Amino acid sequence: MARTQLIIFISSLLILPLAFPSTAAYKDVPEKPVEKKVDVVVEGVVYCQSCERFGTWSLTGAKTIPSAKVSVICKSHKGQVSFYKAFEADKTGYFYGELDGFTISHALLGHPLQSCKVKLVSSPDENCSLLSNVNYGMYGAPLRFENKRLMGSNYEAVVYSAGPLAFRPNHCPPTPHY
Repeated sequence: MARTQLIIFISSLLILPLAFPSTAAYKDVPEKPVEKKVDVVVEGVVYCQSCERFGTWSLTGAKTIPSAKVSVICKSHKGQVSFYKAFEADKTGYFYGELDGFTISHALLGHPLQSCKVKLVSSPDENCSLLSNVNYGMYGAPLRFENKRLMGSNYEAVVYSAGPLAFRPNHCPPTPHY
């Protein structure tokens, strides 16, 4: 009888690890890799073009416009608006906008360089609030890739540039022609 009990006891000791697997057995199993988030970002500067340069694309003598508003509009390869968001420039006229929710619908044609444009929306400067087409600010400035990226441990942002964009003064004195 003691022998039968000894066999049952030893058998239960051998079966016990199967009932409660050790976590040490899983220490070499790699964890699921953390997905890296990649954002698309657009940046640029908004100016007020000087009266001396009115009618040109020159920004010589231009001043930045704090709190100017621009919009980013992306269209699908079928011409439908797939993304729209407005951004406000900071106190130096610089705007930086993350395109949260932007998705590439078509591998080539849905890429931000082909599908997105930046347009002027409004200027808080009542003396300089007329749209100008400097760098196509009225109809949509194309984005430029300048090999700029922001990297973190689980984050990456691809930064595209637009512009510089400019409003023009509401009133410029006539220039005398001699």
